[in-house]
Amino acid sequence: MASQKDEEEAAARKTENGGEEEEEEEEEEGGNGSGEKKKKKKNKRKKKKKVNGAAGSKVSLSRGVTGFTDSYVRYGQTDPPSVPVSRLFEEKPFPEGEIVGVRVSSEEKRAMDRMQFELWNKMRHAAEVHREVRRYAQSFIEPGIELTEMCERIEGMNRQLVEERGLQAGIGFPTGCSINHVAAHFTPNPGDRTVLRYGDVMSVDFGTQIDGRIIDCAWTVSFDPKFDPLLEAVREATETGLKTAGVDVRLCDVGEAVQETMESYEIELDGATLPIRCVRNLNGHSMGPYQIHAGKSVPIVKGGDATRMEEGEIYAIETFATT
Repeated sequence: MASQKDEEEAAARKTENGGEEEEEEEEEEGGNGSGEKKKKKKNKRKKKKKVNGAAGSKVSLSRGVTGFTDSYVRYGQTDPPSVPVSRLFEEKPFPEGEIVGVRVSSEEKRAMDRMQFELWNKMRHAAEVHREVRRYAQSFIEPGIELTEMCERIEGMNRQLVEERGLQAGIGFPTGCSINHVAAHFTPNPGDRTVLRYGDVMSVDFGTQIDGRIIDCAWTVSFDPKFDPLLEAVREATETGLKTAGVDVRLCDVGEAVQETMESYEIELDGATLPIRCVRNLNGHSMGPYQIHAGKSVPIVKGGDATRMEEGEIYAIETFATT
């Protein structure tokens, strides 16, 4: 079973080029009307080095994870993380992350941002904590680790970076680590000695909250390349859900778009080609202050609730795949 969840604080995707030369073909007009191609060298401008240092150098131990697991060092964070995130951004705003689905003008967006600054700031703070804890987890999750130890390390780092203080800040919910046929919401009990294996597919799901504003996000852990199509299916289905969601969009339309993307994939296992399908009875959901499920469900299959998303609502877009 594979799953992926995200929301408006998804990590920004950025690529950087060095100063190397790139050859491109340019067509010149000839006197006889025929085009003649010649090579032209184009010098790319070098990017300025980041003031806060490199963007990391360590790769994830599992498949399907892009970027470096120590990318937080760009903000002055240690590796492994030890500095509370609030201290890294005392004199600068928290990272915005990726913004999708904006259906208003830039002027209207700036006005709304000013009105909602306190809310966005809390969510971006919690999102950066989640992002750094997630990257940290991706640096040590590997075959042979006990699920109990994994969850304790994730939650310990979560509490440290968010500066846990009662209901004001802390973990959003117990860490989930659902393996293979378990689709979601499994958390090991004390004394559970389950060990992660090379051939497992696991969803890791944890949350961070500040003043009740919860960041709910998960990713899929896999080590065997044969499961790559499963990871790609949930990643692309999640992206589709994020791009489809928006003010006045019907919940059922999000589900239909997710299903169309997800079920366009297939996977070959043990010599058999199998279609990848959505887990029909699992959904995304709206969220409220101190409320992980605030009443609206976002399906991942067509049909169902035609209720529309409304301005000011916050959603977790979740996708779950199986064979």
